[in-house]
This record gives sequence, C-alpha cells and structure tokens, in this order.
Amino acid sequence: MSLEKNINDKLKAAMLARDEASVRGLRSIKAAILLAKTSEGAKPELTEDEEMKLLQKMLKQRKDSLDIFQKQNRDDLAKKEQEEIDLIGSFLPKPLGLEELRTELTRIIAETGASSIADLGKVMGNATKQLAGKADGKEISALVKELLSR
Repeated sequence: MSLEKNINDKLKAAMLARDEASVRGLRSIKAAILLAKTSEGAKPELTEDEEMKLLQKMLKQRKDSLDIFQKQNRDDLAKKEQEEIDLIGSFLPKPLGLEELRTELTRIIAETGASSIADLGKVMGNATKQLAGKADGKEISALVKELLSR
C-alpha cells in the first residue's frame, strides 16, 4: 500500500475518533505529499524512496522546531511538535541502535577499503545511501569519524 493511501486511511480513522493530534500530523504529511507530487517536474506518483526522504525531511524539521521551542520554554508548542514527531516516526523504518549502527558502518568501511579520515567522503556516500531512514545523518557522521580515526 502506498504511503498516500495509508495516510488517507489513517486520516479518516483519526477524524472519526476525533483525535486532533493525529489529524493535524496526518494532514501535514498529506500536504507535503501533495506538494511533492505537484511541484514542477514532479512525477504523478512518488517512489517509496522519495516518500521516505520526504518523511525524513519532515521529521528533521519537527526535531529542529522542538529544540527551539524547548529552549524558549514553550511547552505547549513543544508538545505539539513531539506528537507530530511520534506520528511521522511511525511511518519510517525502525531506527538502528548504536551497536547495530556501529556494526553496519564497520562493514561499510571494510567494503569501501577506507583506512583514514581522508576517506570520510567515500564512506559517508555509501553509508547515507545504505542506511537511509534507519539512522540520522549526524549520528552516522560522528560514528564514521570515530571509527576512521582509530
């Protein structure tokens, strides 16, 4: 089932249940999908990879907003952002734990033949493609730097 159909089904259920937080979050995802489909040069249907990138972008935006709201002591807005983060995260694959991520990155470093921090770009290119949606770019970068500096 495509993400768009899944979102529409969940939106109907949330509206019937009068779940305002879910309705708000699902509508924002639906709006982002519509924008992506109607932008100039876009295809009429998004691929699964494009859908994941869209959700990851939305998740990152929400996390950035959450940090700002928490720093400004705006708990009311922070709560709404956290609800949307949880909702968007439910449509993404389960993120890797630290040890799983370390294992995957060690494998990728071995595959690319990287031996020093100078090979960071080569490793990061492969890692971000292979681990898309499973780990945050900042986490990947920090761990790759740590592993290559040994």
